[in-house]
Amino acid sequence: MHIRTRGYDHPDAVKLNDQVQLEYAERYEDEGDATPLDASMFRPPRGLYVIAYDERDRPVATGGWRSQDENAEGYSDGDAELKRMYVVPEARGLGLARRILALLEDDARAAGRTRMVLETGDRQPEALALYASSGYAPCPKFGYYRHYPSSICYAKSLLP
Repeated sequence: MHIRTRGYDHPDAVKLNDQVQLEYAERYEDEGDATPLDASMFRPPRGLYVIAYDERDRPVATGGWRSQDENAEGYSDGDAELKRMYVVPEARGLGLARRILALLEDDARAAGRTRMVLETGDRQPEALALYASSGYAPCPKFGYYRHYPSSICYAKSLLP
């Protein structure tokens, strides 16, 4: 497996995003994640988007972070928001999400961000387990889904 930096609008990113949207829609019986996102949000140094490829060069996992600062949606100055963490079903259990998460944390830290935050949902037990085992703790809700009962928010300090 190898991880490459890609634009959020790269064809492989679009393909994986379509797949994760279908999974969200199935798990939550809705239309998927409606959080407004565009490729500019993930451009260094204010963000990063990566895709993991298997030995046959197929895109199998993705993740990104984008800068956030204090605003009406509950973010704080210095936040890096984790977005679009996803591993295709056939590549789950290989540690890809953990590798991508560590890479994104390191990159956000190097960019001067002080806290990694993320929003997930109560119907994603795999995500909840990954974040809890990676040092994330529940925090006050923020972002697009902050008023939804199924939303769960986590944070982790990026300070040394």
